Amino acid sequence: MTAAPAPVLVDVGPLSLEDVVAVARDGARVVLGDAAVAALARARDVVDRLASAPTPAYGISTGFGALATRHIPTELRAQLQRSLVRSHAAGSGPEVEREVVRALMLLRLSTLATGHTGVRVGTARLLADLLDHGITPVVHEYGSLGCSGDLAPLAHCALALMGEGTVRDASGVLMPAADALAAAGLTPVELVAKEGLALINGTDGMLGMLAMAIADLRRLLRTADVAAAMSVEAQLGTDRVFAPELQAIRPHPGQALSAANLTRLLAGSGVVASHRGPDCNRVQDAYSLRCAPQVHGAARDTVEHAAVVAGRELASAVDNPVVLTDGEGRVESNGNFHGAPVGYVLDFLAIVAADVASMSERRTDRFLDRSRSHGLPPFLAHDPGVDSGLMIAQYTQAAVVSELKRLAVPASVDSIPSSAMQEDHVSMGWSAARKLRHSVDGLTRVVAIEVMTAARALELRAPLEPAPATAAVVRVLREGGVQGPGPDRHLSPEIEAAVSLVGSGAVLNAVHEVIGELA
Repeated sequence: MTAAPAPVLVDVGPLSLEDVVAVARDGARVVLGDAAVAALARARDVVDRLASAPTPAYGISTGFGALATRHIPTELRAQLQRSLVRSHAAGSGPEVEREVVRALMLLRLSTLATGHTGVRVGTARLLADLLDHGITPVVHEYGSLGCSGDLAPLAHCALALMGEGTVRDASGVLMPAADALAAAGLTPVELVAKEGLALINGTDGMLGMLAMAIADLRRLLRTADVAAAMSVEAQLGTDRVFAPELQAIRPHPGQALSAANLTRLLAGSGVVASHRGPDCNRVQDAYSLRCAPQVHGAARDTVEHAAVVAGRELASAVDNPVVLTDGEGRVESNGNFHGAPVGYVLDFLAIVAADVASMSERRTDRFLDRSRSHGLPPFLAHDPGVDSGLMIAQYTQAAVVSELKRLAVPASVDSIPSSAMQEDHVSMGWSAARKLRHSVDGLTRVVAIEVMTAARALELRAPLEPAPATAAVVRVLREGGVQGPGPDRHLSPEIEAAVSLVGSGAVLNAVHEVIGELA
């Protein structure tokens, strides 16, 4: 039985990327820290003082956006908060994945915990309680422009805190929020001044998706190194181009790590050794083999740049207006809700996914062309002509790669003015994050098809023995439902099995068990 993940402490300090994944995907409990409780109380005192003052304060005693010029009397302010949340819960389209909504809720709670938003302690605790009870508001695909935060997605979560709207319980059953809260013994909150705005004005959705994409891409890029090593090996390529002294003269850190991985993966290969002598007439390998570290390394460096940006964002308090507790305390308008920093790196990562997948597909294609595969049967077929082998698996790869190229077109260069031109430039960061999720899925599928193709080719090189690390990958594929060479059979289930093994990390774990962790 897998142990439950350790609780995640939400306090005035930043969460880590690992914290986000633990809560979003693994169901880790959330604990609101003592420092956060104290910071929440201090900020709330500031808001209460400003709410009782005769001078209007934006977000507390005024309307919002283009309606900010109206002063709202005290007796209408609770209605103002309810109206804000209800009107902004205007999403449309398919449901967003549970893990995305949980990440979004956690990150909104993290901003609340900084003490810069002015919500009450009880409101923050109820958001934590929803996470702990597995209550997930229904959030829809469309509704965020990535500026003034992920307004509609966050509003659907705030609506659930009010006991309104629709949620899924811990077992995934769709039900009214009021029923789910009652079943969990939770009482809906009646929002007061500033709280509605504080609950919906953040870049939490796009940041949550960025955090999970970074985790996925870190795993996938190491798996791409595994796939490339298998392809170099089975296509009778050389490992000499991965030597550290060659990488050192172009000192990109990701390139050096990828090349080192390839060298370790190919160590002890009988296939590579079989053509290392003076009789080998190969001058140099194709770019998709020889330049794998340069491409995979550049991708790694881009992911790590994205992680730096994500770390800064995790340390941020994204709201408008923000509460500052210096002196007597005050509330100030700002532009920190703009999603450009996150939107840009989300788009960068979609480019990375497309290009790594493009190179992977080219390596796969080389296996299937008898003029370039160095003695392998056409399409790796059992009886070419009668059997088609993996011909159409490459078609599937090519279709995904083509889609990934379209998804690499940046969302963050677009902007549609909104709110009567008050919000006249937006980031489209939510859209960048949504398409990146498709890109990560596509890259997983492309790498999986390369791995299963290279595994079949390695077996066709028998009696030559593959490297211990690549042999371990072949074994985990065969044990996981991906069969070896033989007459044609229904291929789709095997592709899906390979996708599952790559996506779950099983392929990478098989390597780690033999040669230790890859860089």
